[in-house]
Amino acid sequence: MRAERLISTVLRVGVIASLTTILLGTVIAFVHHPEYVTSPRQLVHLSRPSDNSFPHTLRDVFTGLLSLRGQAIVVLGLLMLIATPVARVAVSILLFLEEGDLTYVAITSTVLGLLLLSFFVGSAG
Repeated sequence: MRAERLISTVLRVGVIASLTTILLGTVIAFVHHPEYVTSPRQLVHLSRPSDNSFPHTLRDVFTGLLSLRGQAIVVLGLLMLIATPVARVAVSILLFLEEGDLTYVAITSTVLGLLLLSFFVGSAG
């Protein structure tokens, strides 16, 4: 029962923190660029993939965070949302270790390894 509550808490906190971060980034983007509210043409500029102001790498995100750019904060929130189920898998490994269930430790560690591998392979290609 404790394990289910801990996993539920990890998921809940991850989703709420990422949603809060995304909303904060959205508000900051609109505060820095009030023209997005009144001009549909300018609003398209906010999410245009070819726009250099949108962070495309982790370095861009960190640089944007240092200058409080709304788009970078939104991307941070999305990265937090992606990391939430990965954190759930990592917590599961620790819980299975605590219970001494080495079969599930091996299975869950494999799942975590595949998740992490997919992130690295995906970012390379």
